[in-house]
Amino acid sequence: MTALAHEPCSAVDDGLPPAAGQEAMSLDEVLWQAWKAMELPEGYRAEIIEEYIEVSPTGRRRHTVIINRLRRALEAHLADGDHAAYQDGNLIHRRKVWIPDLFIAPEDLDEIPDEEDLGVDASGVQAVFEVVSPGREAQSRDRERKRRAYARAGIPLYVLIDDFDGDGTVVVLTNPNPKKADYADEHRVPYGTDAAIPDGPAKGFVIGDAIVSL
Repeated sequence: MTALAHEPCSAVDDGLPPAAGQEAMSLDEVLWQAWKAMELPEGYRAEIIEEYIEVSPTGRRRHTVIINRLRRALEAHLADGDHAAYQDGNLIHRRKVWIPDLFIAPEDLDEIPDEEDLGVDASGVQAVFEVVSPGREAQSRDRERKRRAYARAGIPLYVLIDDFDGDGTVVVLTNPNPKKADYADEHRVPYGTDAAIPDGPAKGFVIGDAIVSL
């Protein structure tokens, strides 16, 4: 994804009590209903990250190349197991919605449906991968806001492939602490050195030059 547009949304408080038979909706519910009603032009997607609906365009050529390399390599690595790599699906957790560049979940996604059948429940997702896009907002989203969001959901593994961190860095985050909204363990590997996945369905998978090279 490239440039990011914030679309803040909040309930309007006019100082009056709710009408008879109505209850004031929480901000989470307002955002959820707004997200479900959105109709975006082709080439854009919307996520609910923390207290915002964030709308962003799909990725540039470099972004697409890296994700395709990563997906093909993960498919080969996971071929003999009961998990698979998925691209551009809705992950849903407590009225929040994320669309990671790639995620690992059970081969049978019917095992982890969300309650409204709009995506998959993040509780069953084993790993998420994001390729960081250019621009301050896009970088903040993947490095900070999504890091907190994925940790709150307890997703065991978050991997960032970041062209804009030094000369390029792969960041492997594990051991989420939902209460602190962070990952306890962070392993940073510069491009040119293999970054290995330490645990889970993709244990032993390596992100190296074959994936990140220009």
